[in-house]
Amino acid sequence: MTTTIANPIYDLAFKYLMEDERVVKILLSALLRKQVVQVSTRRNELINVERDPVSVFRLDYRAVTIDSKGREEHVLIELQKTDLPSDLLRFRQYIGTQYRAEENMVPDTEPGTANPLQQDNRKHALPMIAIYLLGHRVGNIEEPVLYVTPRAENYDGETVTQGLPDPFVDSLTHSSIIVQIPLLHGRLRNHLERILNIFDQTRKDTAQGYLLNIDEADYSGDEDQRLIFHRLLTAGASKEMRERMEMEELLFRDYDERGVELLKQRKQLAENKKQLAENEKQLQEMDSQLQTKDEQLRQTIRLLIQASVPADLIAERLNISREVVERMAED
Repeated sequence: MTTTIANPIYDLAFKYLMEDERVVKILLSALLRKQVVQVSTRRNELINVERDPVSVFRLDYRAVTIDSKGREEHVLIELQKTDLPSDLLRFRQYIGTQYRAEENMVPDTEPGTANPLQQDNRKHALPMIAIYLLGHRVGNIEEPVLYVTPRAENYDGETVTQGLPDPFVDSLTHSSIIVQIPLLHGRLRNHLERILNIFDQTRKDTAQGYLLNIDEADYSGDEDQRLIFHRLLTAGASKEMRERMEMEELLFRDYDERGVELLKQRKQLAENKKQLAENEKQLQEMDSQLQTKDEQLRQTIRLLIQASVPADLIAERLNISREVVERMAED
C-alpha cells in the first residue's frame, strides 16, 4: 500500500527525523559501520537555522561507538546536508571551525581515548568524522556512499600500523563519509543502503515535493527502517508540519534558484578573473617588447648621429619626426 511521508531531504523533515535519538543512533551506526551506544547533540550547535542562497544544514554530535571487537571510541560527528551543489569553501570553513574549537579538545587521560599519553595538562582532539548528505552527484563517482579515511604511510608508501591509532595523529586528520542521494535509487545491497533508501528522491510527489510516496511493504521487514519510516510518516501526517514544509518550499525555492544563479556567477567571475590575468600578462609582455624595440631604436639613432648622419635624414628613413630623433639622441 502506497502512503505519504515527509521528504527527509527538506530541512524541517530532516530536523524532525533527527530529533529522535533512536533514529540518530540507527543512522549514524549504519554510516559509521559501528554501533553507536551513546550520542549527544553538541551544545549551541543543534541546527544551523540560517539559510542563505545555497543551503547547508548542519548537525553536530558527540558519540561513543563500539566496533566488532568491542573497542570503545569517543568521536565527534559533523553532519552536513545540502540539497543543491554547494561551494566547497562552506564545508571547509565549517570543518575549520571545529578544528579551532577549544571544546573539542580533551585531556589525554580521558577514558575511552586510544593510547592515552598520561601526561598532565596535555590535550588532544577527539577523532572527528565529517558526514556529507548531498542532494547532488560528485563528479563521475558511481558509488552512492564513499568512505575517505586517512592512511598513514612511511617513505616507501607502505602502510604504518604500529602505534596507531594515536591521539596526536588523530587530532590532525579526520575521516569523511560522502553520500550521493541521487545514486541511492534501487541500491539495496546492504543495511546502510536500505536505511538511506528513505532519501530516494525518485519517489517525490509531483505536486508536493516535500512529500514522498512510499510503499509501506518495503519497510515491513526491518525494525530500523520501520522506525525511520514511522517517524517520517508522523511528520507527513501532521497538518502543521505539512504547512511549515510547504512554506519552506515556497520561501526557499526562490533562494535556491538564486543560489544556482549565484554559483554560475561565481564561476563566470572566476573565468573573468582568469581572462583578466591572461590579458594583463599579455599587456606586460607587449610592454616589455615595446621597451626592447624602443631601446633598439634609441641605440640605432645614437649610432647614426655619431656617424654624422643628418637628423632630418634619420627621421625620413625611420619614418619618425625630427623631434623624436633629437629626443632619443639626447636620452
